[in-house]
Amino acid sequence: MPSAFRRCTLQAVLLACLCMAMSPWRANASIIEKLRDDSDLSQATTLRRLIPVRFYSLLEQNIIANSTLTLRPCTVFVPTNAAFQRHHGPTHVLYHITTTPMTKDELIKIIPSDMGGNPSLYITKNRNGDIYVNNARIIPSLTVEMTNSLGMRQVMHIIDEVLVPLTALPTAKIEFTNLDAYQFLKQADLLDIGENRLRSYRSQVTLMRRDNLYQSPGGHTFLIPVDEGFKQTTRSSLVDNKVIDGHVIPNNVIFTAAAQIEVPQTTAAFEDNLKVTASFFKQKDGKMYVKSNTIVGDEKHPTGVVLAEIVKANIPVRNGVVHLIHRPLMIIDSTVTQFLQSFKLMNDNENGALRKFYNVIMDNGGEVLTDISNLGEITILAPSNDAWAAKSVENNLGNREKVRSILNMHIIKGKLNVAQIHQKNAKMIAQVPTVNDRTFLYFNIRNENGEDVITVEGGGVNATVLQADVAQTNGYVHIIDKVLGIPYTTVLEKLETDPMMSDTFKLGQFSDFNNQLNNTKRRFTYFVPRDKAWQKTKLDYPSTHKKLFMEDFSYHSRSILERHLVIADKVYTMNDLVAMTAESGDSVLLPTYRDSLKVKVEEEAGHLHDDSGLIEWTGYVITWNFKKINVYRPDVECTNGIIHVIDYPMLEERDVVVNGGSYPLGTNMCILFTNTLIIAIAQFLFLNN
Repeated sequence: MPSAFRRCTLQAVLLACLCMAMSPWRANASIIEKLRDDSDLSQATTLRRLIPVRFYSLLEQNIIANSTLTLRPCTVFVPTNAAFQRHHGPTHVLYHITTTPMTKDELIKIIPSDMGGNPSLYITKNRNGDIYVNNARIIPSLTVEMTNSLGMRQVMHIIDEVLVPLTALPTAKIEFTNLDAYQFLKQADLLDIGENRLRSYRSQVTLMRRDNLYQSPGGHTFLIPVDEGFKQTTRSSLVDNKVIDGHVIPNNVIFTAAAQIEVPQTTAAFEDNLKVTASFFKQKDGKMYVKSNTIVGDEKHPTGVVLAEIVKANIPVRNGVVHLIHRPLMIIDSTVTQFLQSFKLMNDNENGALRKFYNVIMDNGGEVLTDISNLGEITILAPSNDAWAAKSVENNLGNREKVRSILNMHIIKGKLNVAQIHQKNAKMIAQVPTVNDRTFLYFNIRNENGEDVITVEGGGVNATVLQADVAQTNGYVHIIDKVLGIPYTTVLEKLETDPMMSDTFKLGQFSDFNNQLNNTKRRFTYFVPRDKAWQKTKLDYPSTHKKLFMEDFSYHSRSILERHLVIADKVYTMNDLVAMTAESGDSVLLPTYRDSLKVKVEEEAGHLHDDSGLIEWTGYVITWNFKKINVYRPDVECTNGIIHVIDYPMLEERDVVVNGGSYPLGTNMCILFTNTLIIAIAQFLFLNN
C-alpha cells in the first residue's frame, strides 16, 4: 500500500473520529465521505491539532495497525498530546488496539490487545463513573463510534496516559510475551523494570512452594518487594507462606490511578486465625504507598500496619497487575528508631513518607533520635512531609530549642495503638502525657461518613491521623497532617474547632461574646471551662446551669464569660501566673473585659489525675473565691493569645439570680409595663364614673 495512501486513510479515520465527538451524526457512509461533505473547514483544522502527532505517526508506520483501521472492526485507545509529553520510552501502538469494537458501556474487565501474544488490557469502572484502561482514564466526552468504508464498526477512546506493556530489556536475547506473575518473577532480571531486582522475594516464593499463587488465572494484584527491602539479613527468613499470601489481592486488578484510597482489600492471607488486608495510601504530592494491616495475628505474624512505598507501579501481567514495593509487608522486625533511620537513605529526589520529619530531627543535632532509642516502648506522632511545608512551621525551624520542644511533643512513652485510643476515648477525650514536661496530647474520635477519624491536639494544634498503627517491634508510628505545637488558629477558631470547648463556644455565640476573639491586634488569656466542667455545674446548680444556656439570659452568660477573659498587652502562661503568685505572696489581679480577676495559681504534685483516676501528675491549680479549680490543659497557644482549659467555671449560684423572681430583665420589663397600663386604665375608668 503506497505510503501517501496510508497517510490519507489514517488522517481520515482519526479526524472523522474527533469530528464525530462534536457532532450527533453517526457515520453510515465512509469517513472520507463525511470529511468531503463537512463544510466547516476551520473545525477540521482545529481537530487536526487535537490528534496526537506522535501516535498518528506510529499508526502510519505500523502495517498491522494501518490494516486494522482500514479493514477490520476495532477499538483504539488514543493518548492525548499531554500524555505523550509525560511519557518516556517507546510506545507500543498495537497495545492500544483491540479487534473488538466496544463503547464505554460495552467494555469488559479484561480485553486482549492486538500486540504480539495479545497481552491483556484491564478495565476499571469506579464509583464516580470514571473508566480506566490499565492506569489511563478514558475522557468520556471524546469517545466516538463510527463505521469505516467497508462497513466495519469502530470505536475510539481518548485516554490521559500512554499504555505501557511489560517488555524485555533491549539487551535480552529472548523476547517475552504475555507473562503471568510467576513468569514475571522468574524472568525479572531480563525485563524492563528499571534498576529493581526481585531475587530475595523470588527465592522465598520458590522455597515456600507458592508458585501456584502467582500462576493463578484471572485478575489479581501482586505486591512484590524489591531486594532493597531485604538489607536486614534476617528479613528473608521471615517471609513464610502466610506473608507471601499477604502480598496478593485476589480477584481484583488495582491500578494506582483507579485505586480506592484507604479502602482495605482482602488479601490471600485472610482466614479464621489470620486476617490481613492491604490498601493504597496517597500523599498530597501524588506519591503512592501500599500498607498491610494484620487485623488478627498469631505468634509469627503480629498485628499492626506495615507501610511500603511503591517504587514501580502498574506493571501489567497476564493474570493481573504487579506493583514493586520498597520493603515486604506484614513483617515487623525493626524498632521505631530503625524505621525513622530508613529515611536517611533517601535523597532529595525521593520522598519517603517521613523523610522531612527525619531530616528535622537530624538538622537539630539528632539528640531526639537518641532519646527515642533509649525510651524502650514508644509511640511517635510523626508529621507528614506536607505538614512541614506550612509557612508557620518553616518560620520556627531556625530556633533549635523551640524545635526540640516541638519534637518532644510528638513522642509518647509506651505503646499506644488505635484500639487503646478507642478504649481511652470511650467516654470522653483521651488525655496522654508526652515526654515534654507537663505537656499532654488529647485524642478524639469522630465519625465521618461511617468512618472513624482520629484527631490529636497538642500545643494548640489539632491534627488528623492520616495513617495509624505503623507497627514496629517496640511501638507505633502514627502519621499526622500537622506539626503540633505551632499554632495557626485564633482564640475564636480554636474554640470553634476543639471538641472539648464546644459548650463555651456555644455560650459565647448567643451572647455575642465571641466576636472579639478573632481580633489579632489584641492578646487574650482565656480560662475556658471544658464541656465536662459545665456538666458539673448542671449537678451543682441545676437552675443556674439551665438559665445560662437560655438565650433570654445571654446578659448573664456574657458577664460570666467576661470574668474568664484576660485582656492585656501580653499573654499569661501558667508558669507566668505561678511566678506572679509566688512573688506577691497571695492572689494576683488580672485585667478582664470589665473589671479584674483575682486568682492564685500554684503547682500541686499528684493533685491532678485523668478521668479514670488511675494516672496522676503534677499540675496547676487556680484558687478563685476560695474554690480550687484544676487546670486540665494549660497553655493552649493561639495566634492571638493563649487558652487554659479548666475543670470548673468561675461561677457562683447567685450569678444568675434576678431580683423579683427568676425572670430575665426583658420579661420583668414586660410585667412592669403591663401593670402600669392596667393601673392607668383603672384610673381612667374611675375618673369617668
